[in-house]
Amino acid sequence: MVWIVLFTLGIAFVLYILFGYPVLLYILASRNGKPVRREPSIKRLSLLIAVHNGERFAEDKLRSIFELNYPASEMEVILACDGCTDATEEIARRVGGNRVRILPLPHGGKAVALTEAMKVASGEIFVFTDIRQKLDPDCLRYLMESFADPEVGVVSAKLVILDGTSRGEQDVGMYWRYEFWLRTQLSRLDSFFGATGACYAMRRELTVPIPAGILLDDMYEPLAAFFRGYRLIADDRARIYDYPTNPEAEFHRKVRTLAGNYEIIAAYPGLLGPRNRLWFHYISYKFGRLLLPVAVLLIAVASFGLPAPWREAAVGGQSLMYALALADPLLPDGSLFKRVTSILRTFFVLMIATIVASRILFQGSGKDLWKPTTTQPKR
Repeated sequence: MVWIVLFTLGIAFVLYILFGYPVLLYILASRNGKPVRREPSIKRLSLLIAVHNGERFAEDKLRSIFELNYPASEMEVILACDGCTDATEEIARRVGGNRVRILPLPHGGKAVALTEAMKVASGEIFVFTDIRQKLDPDCLRYLMESFADPEVGVVSAKLVILDGTSRGEQDVGMYWRYEFWLRTQLSRLDSFFGATGACYAMRRELTVPIPAGILLDDMYEPLAAFFRGYRLIADDRARIYDYPTNPEAEFHRKVRTLAGNYEIIAAYPGLLGPRNRLWFHYISYKFGRLLLPVAVLLIAVASFGLPAPWREAAVGGQSLMYALALADPLLPDGSLFKRVTSILRTFFVLMIATIVASRILFQGSGKDLWKPTTTQPKR
């Protein structure tokens, strides 16, 4: 009976985190959603870009900024070069001229670079954006509209992954669409727990210095506003475009973000207590994901304690799922089975990433978790 209970609890937990909670969230957001007051607005902006050796993306990024439907006179661009040793600064000077303020810095990490950029920025609103993604021409105009609502402290753009050529790249894009859908529902309800790091805007007076070496600056910074009572929302009209990545590159990114969640809990322990007005949602959305591998392991172990014939069915079913996930890289993209094996592989890769990320609990630092993104601009 003990094994049956443990097996059932493990299955129920996995199903709740992956399917039950998203359905519940949608229902709650539809019934109890808080609309955002939006009005056209022109505010003085500072676009802050921290970059380490971003010559592959610098020209496209800057040109997308200069093509924005937003008054250039109300916008400053600060490029914080974090120990760049490539041609990033030269490209910025050639493409941007005096429209870009280059801030050369010794290599100290993204958090340090952003903190230094904030010190010299003059805008009423800070727009944090990465070097790789290109902005839609109307992105900033839409982001600014939400600041007409005095309860809004942070607004995130929608990250749109361009179509990939392989099934693996398409699955990564599908995962990001699912992720943004969750963020949109939380935004309708109140707030989601951070921002879309590729591009988000924040009121200047709410910003705080970012600790050196922290992995998730796009959670640490917005959560400072959240705990002051402000809303952190996403606007799916404001868009930013990214290049597709394969599951291997996504694995390294996921390890970093999951490990960063442990850092965020240490920095904001109130997330797990009554100070968090969305405590239930944080447990179901963020913290629950960290516990998924434990539930999967519990299911596997408990399966061997089930009575026959349930034991054979449970063990056999899980073995088949693992075998299909392992076989996925061997199947051609056009294969009928690829639709199933690719999803299973993505799920188990995320479980492995979560396990690997937990090592930050023992080593105390995530510096070695930063990996360069293995993608190239597609022209």
